[in-house]
Amino acid sequence: MKDLINGCGVALVTPFVNGEVDYETLGKLVDMHVERSGSIIVAGTTAETPALTDDEYHEIVRFVIDRVAKRIPVIAGAGSNCTAASVKKAKFCEEAGADGLLLVTPYYNKTTQRGLINHYRMIAESTSLPIIVYSVQARTGMNIEPSTVLELSKINNIVGIKEASGNISQVAEILRICPKDFLVYSGNDDMIVPLMSLGGHGVISVVANILPAETKKIVDDYNDRNIDEARDAQLNMNGLINALFIETNPIPVKEAMGIMNLCSSEVREPLYPMSDENRHKLINEMRRYGINC
Repeated sequence: MKDLINGCGVALVTPFVNGEVDYETLGKLVDMHVERSGSIIVAGTTAETPALTDDEYHEIVRFVIDRVAKRIPVIAGAGSNCTAASVKKAKFCEEAGADGLLLVTPYYNKTTQRGLINHYRMIAESTSLPIIVYSVQARTGMNIEPSTVLELSKINNIVGIKEASGNISQVAEILRICPKDFLVYSGNDDMIVPLMSLGGHGVISVVANILPAETKKIVDDYNDRNIDEARDAQLNMNGLINALFIETNPIPVKEAMGIMNLCSSEVREPLYPMSDENRHKLINEMRRYGINC
């Protein structure tokens, strides 16, 4: 199976200014990642998608796809806790020119494991795009169990999983029982090398918003068998990664991007600006890593 993410995909933020989407800055971020990341994931969790209007969602997805212009893959978030709504999003993203879809598990109302299989099957049947399912129980209250991943891997256009459970034993079981060409990506920046050591394929990354080339190099070094370099880079980055999750994502990464003049640190309610205490901790970790701020 072709690596849909090209090793390292950035879970792109949505820049805001005075409550509105800042498309000028969004374009600059897209251009940066075309040069430095393997792929772009648009309208995911880090993009604050639940706080976007339908019109904003559609416009952002179209804007990023058009700006990238097929230079690297664009994976569009099309998940929902309503199957019919996710089907509608999937069809829109395919028509807009996305290269693939990222589908988070249904949240709040949740479902059973059998319900998950049916949910994903219905979406998969509505589109020809390759699909990466997204397991992040801490966010959604819904885990995708390894046996369920195995069943999903039998659906032709479900090609992989973004695994953000933080449970390395679960990741190992998925890799053990699923086909060798089923793509498994880390959804946790601090577990890139551990996951790849088990046979994983790379990462869908938050830290890549501020360190795109460095994050991609971890994946590339591991694939090139520069294992010691990949491991050392992972360990050196982990303090900063931890600081990027000291408050709810994407609050800290947007704060870091504001400090680095990449975009405004503004988040949309109900998210709230970072506390002064945690901002100080973040700056210390950025400086320790070598970022001027």
